[in-house]
Amino acid sequence: MKKYISSTLSKWIFAALLSAITIVMSPLFSLPIGVSRVYPLQHMVNIFLAVLCGTRYGVSAAFVTSSIRNMIGAGTILAYPGSMIGAWLSGYLYHKTGKLWAAVIGELIGTSLIGGLVAYPVALFLLGSDKGAFFFVIAFSLSCATGCVIAYAILQGLKWFSHQK
Repeated sequence: MKKYISSTLSKWIFAALLSAITIVMSPLFSLPIGVSRVYPLQHMVNIFLAVLCGTRYGVSAAFVTSSIRNMIGAGTILAYPGSMIGAWLSGYLYHKTGKLWAAVIGELIGTSLIGGLVAYPVALFLLGSDKGAFFFVIAFSLSCATGCVIAYAILQGLKWFSHQK
């Protein structure tokens, strides 16, 4: 899928806009699971930015979104490993392959497996959670899979629509 957003400034503006939308819409689409909150929209946005703008925009937006959620009390510190690792791997794999499915797989593995495992020591030492490591893998997987399916469907629709013109 070709990059639809071309200038650097436009990419930063788009990333900021998606971060703002994600923060505002989070209360409508979040679920508490143990000491974490899951946000499917974050994963959808990570894939959008990986495909439409690039890795650094996705990781930056994930960091900003996680930071603001923490500042306003709508998130936990566990948002950082889940969202940022997923955004990075999604962007990296999309950059290497140019395939949408690679961005989706990157988000799923980066957030669910790697982010979930990294969240365990963070939760243990900083939040005092006694949940096992695979608790976070499962919790992050539920959130991430939903966002991945939505992102894939929308981006496939954009791709189909752009070929119809």
